Amino acid sequence: MFVYRAALHRHNDLEVRPNLQNRVPGTEMDWQGWLTLAVVLLALVGMVREVAGPDLIMMAALFTLAAFGILTPAETFSGFANPSLAAVGVLFVVSAALRDTGALELTVGRVLASARSEWTGLARICPPVAAFSAFLNNAPIVAMMTPVVIDWARRRGHSPSRFLIPLSYSSILGSTTTVIGTSTTLVIAGLVIDAGMPEIGFFELASVGVPISIAGLAYLVYVAPKLLPDHKQLADHLGARRREYTASMIVEPECPLIGQTIDEAGLRALPGLFVVEIDRSSHIITPVAPDELIAAGDRLVFAGVVSTIIELQRIRGLVPATETEVLAHQPGDHNLIEAVVSLSSPLIGQSIRGANFRTVYDAAVIAVHRNGERVPGKIGAIELEAGDTLLMQAAPGFLRAHRNSPDFYLVSEVASGVTPRYERAWIAGAILVAMVLAASFGLYPISIAAFLAAGALVATRCVSGREARRSVQWSILIVIGAGFGIAAAMEKSGAARFVAELLTGAAGDFGPLVTLAMVYATALVLAELLNHTAAVTIMFPIAVATAAQVGAAPRPFVMAVALATCCAFASPVSYQTHLIVYGPGGYRFGDFVRVGLPLDVLTAVISLLIIPIVWPF
Repeated sequence: MFVYRAALHRHNDLEVRPNLQNRVPGTEMDWQGWLTLAVVLLALVGMVREVAGPDLIMMAALFTLAAFGILTPAETFSGFANPSLAAVGVLFVVSAALRDTGALELTVGRVLASARSEWTGLARICPPVAAFSAFLNNAPIVAMMTPVVIDWARRRGHSPSRFLIPLSYSSILGSTTTVIGTSTTLVIAGLVIDAGMPEIGFFELASVGVPISIAGLAYLVYVAPKLLPDHKQLADHLGARRREYTASMIVEPECPLIGQTIDEAGLRALPGLFVVEIDRSSHIITPVAPDELIAAGDRLVFAGVVSTIIELQRIRGLVPATETEVLAHQPGDHNLIEAVVSLSSPLIGQSIRGANFRTVYDAAVIAVHRNGERVPGKIGAIELEAGDTLLMQAAPGFLRAHRNSPDFYLVSEVASGVTPRYERAWIAGAILVAMVLAASFGLYPISIAAFLAAGALVATRCVSGREARRSVQWSILIVIGAGFGIAAAMEKSGAARFVAELLTGAAGDFGPLVTLAMVYATALVLAELLNHTAAVTIMFPIAVATAAQVGAAPRPFVMAVALATCCAFASPVSYQTHLIVYGPGGYRFGDFVRVGLPLDVLTAVISLLIIPIVWPF
C-alpha cells in the first residue's frame, strides 16, 4: 500500500536492510509531493500558532489531501479503522475505572501520606506514578494525583510548585517502558504494522525505557529540586500566591457587612486574601483603604487562595458573581469545581461572559488563576487561555457530566467530591493485571485485551457505561486517525523521502548514528512545539525513508521517533499532563524550560546510546 512496504522485507522473522540500488539522492518530487509538504507545513504552523485545535487542523489537512486526489477514500479513512487507535480509546475506559474506584489514591496516596520532608515526598510520588503510567494513560493519573499532592504539600507546609512538575514528568518517564504506556507508542505500533514491519512487543521499549525512567527519576529527586520554583516564597503578603485567584463577590441588601468598614468587616484579616478593588455603580475604588465603607450592591474583587474564597461564601449576603449573573447561594445546591482549560478547548480566546457558562455548563466562574498571578479586570471580561485554572460554582452533576470533557482538564472538586467505589478497587486492579499479562504473553493483541478488560470493568460496575463513554477523549482519537492518513500521504507522494534526503544530506558522511541523532532531534522539536501525537505521525514516514537513504534498518529510527516524541519535557503545551499541573502549580513557561531542558538532553543521550545496541543498524 505504501512505498516503504516495498523497501522492507523479512527473512526468518528478522528485518534486513532495504535494497537502495535504485534510490537516487535528490530525486525530484512531482506536484503531489510538493502539495503534501505544503499542507503538512501549514498544519504545523497552524498548530504552533494555535489557530484551532490540533484535531481540527489535522482533519483539515487530511481532507485537503483527499480532495486533491493524493489519498483515495479508503486511504483517507483507513487510520480510523486501525487497531491501535481503538486500543487508545478503550484504554481511556480502563483508566477511568482505576480512577473511579480510587485504586491509585489507595496506593500512591497512602504511600505519600506518611512522607514528611520535601525529598521524601518526591521519592514517594515519582516512582509509583511512573509504575502506574506504564500501564495506564498518564493524563488521568496526573489529574487524579494533582489534588492529592496539593493537599499533602499544604499540610506539610511545602509549596505544591515543588512537586507538580515532577508528578507530570514521572508519568511520562514511566510511559516509555511499555507499548501501551502512552498514545504515542500505540500510534507507533500501529504505523509499524501498516508498514509491514515486525510488531512491537509489549515490553520491547523497556530496554531503553527502563534506563530512561531510572535516570529520569533520579534527576527529579536529586537534581530537579535545585531548579524547581517555590512560588510560596514569592508572595508572603498573600500567604500562598501559588493558588492566587481573582474572585468577585456581590454584596446583597441583607448582608450584615453593609455600613461597616473593610477593616471592621474583617476583610483585611483573612489569610491569603487581599481586597483588590470595589466596583460601586461602575465606579472603581482602588486601592481600597481600611476605612472604606461597604455598601449594598458593591462588587468586591479579591485576590487570594481558594480555601479563603470558600470562607467568603459562608458570609450571609456575600455571593459569588459572574459578569452577567449571580448564582443563588444555597448550600448543597452547588459544588465548587477547579478545572484547567485544555489546549483544545473552545473556550480559549473567549471572555467568561461570552462563553455563557450558565447555559452551556450549568456553572458560573467565580475565580480565575493564571501562572501564579492575579488576572486583572472583571471576571466576566477575562479572556481565557490554555492552562487557566477556573474555580466554578456548578450544579451537582457537573463533575459527572464534564470530568472527561475535552474542554477541561478537571483537577478537583473543592467542596465535595464523588465518593470513589473503594470496595471495587481490588477488582479493577486484578482486571488491569490480567490485561497486561494477556497482552505481554501474546494471548491476545493489545486492542482485544484492552476491550476485554474494559468490558469486564463495566460488567463488574467498576465504571458505569455512561462514565465509560464519557471517558473517551475523542479529540485525541481524531488526531491519531487523521495522522495515519497524513503519514500515508507523505510516503505515497514522496514528501517523506524528500525530507529524509535533506536530513541525510545535512548529516553528510558521518554515518547512521549522526543521522539517527538528527531524526531524534527533529522529532523532539516537533513534539515540544506541537501535539505529540501529531508529531509522531508526521515523523514516522520521514524516519523510515531516512533509514532507507543511509542503508540502515528502519527499526532504530522508528524507536528514536517513539522515544523523542514521548520525552518532551521543556514546553508546557507539549503534553496534556503538563497543562494539567500548569495552573495549579502557578508555573510560568520558563519553569518548564529550566527543569525540562536538562531532562530532554539526559533522555536523548541515553536513547541514542542504547538504541543502536538494542536495534542494530
